[in-house]
Amino acid sequence: MGIFGKWLGGGLGFVMGGPIGGLLGFLVGSMIDSTTIQTSTSTRRAVGTNQGDFGMSLLVLVAAVMKADGKIVKSELDYVKQFFVRQFGQESARQALLMLKDILKQDIPVRDVSMQISRNMDYSSRLQLLHLLFNVSLADTKIDPLELEIIEKISGYLGVASADFLSIKNMFIPETDSSYKILEIDQVSTNDEIKKAYRRMAMKYHPDKVSHLGEDFRKTADEKFKKVNEAYEKIKKERNMV
Repeated sequence: MGIFGKWLGGGLGFVMGGPIGGLLGFLVGSMIDSTTIQTSTSTRRAVGTNQGDFGMSLLVLVAAVMKADGKIVKSELDYVKQFFVRQFGQESARQALLMLKDILKQDIPVRDVSMQISRNMDYSSRLQLLHLLFNVSLADTKIDPLELEIIEKISGYLGVASADFLSIKNMFIPETDSSYKILEIDQVSTNDEIKKAYRRMAMKYHPDKVSHLGEDFRKTADEKFKKVNEAYEKIKKERNMV
């Protein structure tokens, strides 16, 4: 399937243009000869967000987060490598890491890149990107304030609602009443409101929402779904809800 294996086998769409395409310009030559790369506008619109788009977008944003605190740590690189190994296999993971190391050397226009993603990627996939960025930041056991700052900026540029950002943030950085914040409610909410919030969030973060990216990415979405369930169960226990 070519040098980029299963990862790019699903085709590439919007990432080959705009600021992301500029950052990945060094790859264009090797991509042109691949018969599996779909680049026509009509094809991109028909296919929508795919594995190639998501994977490339993730690499660029991961690089921005890793550079935020001024140091690149091995644990973060290892997390990215293992993530791609799980998703696409050893060879594609090796290529992804090589691309990441090259992107890390470049000046990343975070705002422009994120807005390009926002214009072209569905909302559920953007929430998944955000969740994975927190995972990368936490790979060295702590989220640096500078990394958190850039993730919050990326979230805004991606067009993610502030309530959704706060919900995902509390899955990684517990605050007061984190369970309520994960469900996007507050402590004065009634039991009925809590139940409605849980159903709404369970639907929003259900793994099926990113099934169009493939079964591999659907499995990683289980993390958010489990956090929502855990928050709901904790609140139910505190309130003795049936």
